[in-house]
Amino acid sequence: MRIAVTSGKGGTGKTTVATSLALSLAGEYDVAFIDCDVEAPNAHIFLQPILTEQQDAVILIPKIDAKVCTLCGKCVEVCQFHALAKIGSSILTFPQLCHGCGSCTWNCPVGAITEVPNPIGVLESGTTPEGIPFSHGVLKISEPMATPIIRQLKRKALSPDDTLTILDSPPGASCSVVETLRGMDFALLVTEPTPFGLHDLKQITGILEEFNIPAGVVINRDGIGDNQTDDFLARQNIPVLMRIPFSLEIAAGLSAGTPLIKIDPALRQDFLNVYAQAAQIVAAAKGGK
Repeated sequence: MRIAVTSGKGGTGKTTVATSLALSLAGEYDVAFIDCDVEAPNAHIFLQPILTEQQDAVILIPKIDAKVCTLCGKCVEVCQFHALAKIGSSILTFPQLCHGCGSCTWNCPVGAITEVPNPIGVLESGTTPEGIPFSHGVLKISEPMATPIIRQLKRKALSPDDTLTILDSPPGASCSVVETLRGMDFALLVTEPTPFGLHDLKQITGILEEFNIPAGVVINRDGIGDNQTDDFLARQNIPVLMRIPFSLEIAAGLSAGTPLIKIDPALRQDFLNVYAQAAQIVAAAKGGK
């Protein structure tokens, strides 16, 4: 089962929930963890893995042989991302705009284009003290696109077997979130009962409708805000699986890098219940197809 822990906005406690869910389940199941928030990965702060493997994440970008190129401009025409431009007597490439789709290479009539690897970050993996296989990606500073590194991270780290895998999604509702959600069995949404939390929760639920991914919600900082979030979830028929109370003690512990279930061990059973409910929802969704 593959569970993506996601949220419409940053700062709701997504990583807090994802890491404590993994730690709670580790004693009962074979669990793996993937941090897909490659622009600002921080799950390692709470899980403390020993990272033993590292490899470059790359995107293939075009290299044009000026001796072969006829300046026909076909590569410029087919590039949807404006990563190529015909300037005078040469074709210029802009690597940071390139999505690595290969259209220019396929459409060059004289074979003047080859593809060369351009490192955009690194993929790292290891094991936590609890024996949880851990992987994350780190996007290189100045690189604008997180999606390719997330795609490579999932391809490398997702197990084809029945390993229970927790994916910590990037925040928001961007392309990187969409890429993380692709192929997931369940989405665990983390929100807070505030107007900002509700606004962005609506965005992520819209994406889940398109993907037809079943979901449940964890309400963090419960006790602040109002009831609008609960009213919205009731209308959408999305269950609230857990509530984490607003607590200065919890905030202080998290700021020190302490996992939530070590701040309050009683919450471990709540996380086990979250998984049990998620499994039931997934089974019901598959049974209804």
